[in-house]
Amino acid sequence: MIRREEILVYVKEKYGVDPDYPWMRTPNYAILRHEHNRKWFGAIVDVSEKKLGLEGNRVVDAMNLKCDPLLIGSLKSEPGILPAWHMNKEHWITVLLETVSPEKMYGLIDLSYALTK
Repeated sequence: MIRREEILVYVKEKYGVDPDYPWMRTPNYAILRHEHNRKWFGAIVDVSEKKLGLEGNRVVDAMNLKCDPLLIGSLKSEPGILPAWHMNKEHWITVLLETVSPEKMYGLIDLSYALTK
């Protein structure tokens, strides 16, 4: 399990990135962008399990990350890694923060950062 605060500290320390909170309707959606080109490399959201195609009514923290299409199939077989929510499912995944280790999440963030340069 990883918390959104840990992710924000990681991207600040490693990449010098502070999150954007661009939407008033969804004030908890933290968008992580490259400073030089403003491209997204991640989005931390709180979303209902139903919207993610899961059973249940809880609102969960999740993160959208860009991923190598060749890895997406095998990653989706792991607990907590889902087809992308609100993003291109061929190039993005959604990761449930409550199910992934910090080490796994940091590796996926680093990959997303590299793919979106």
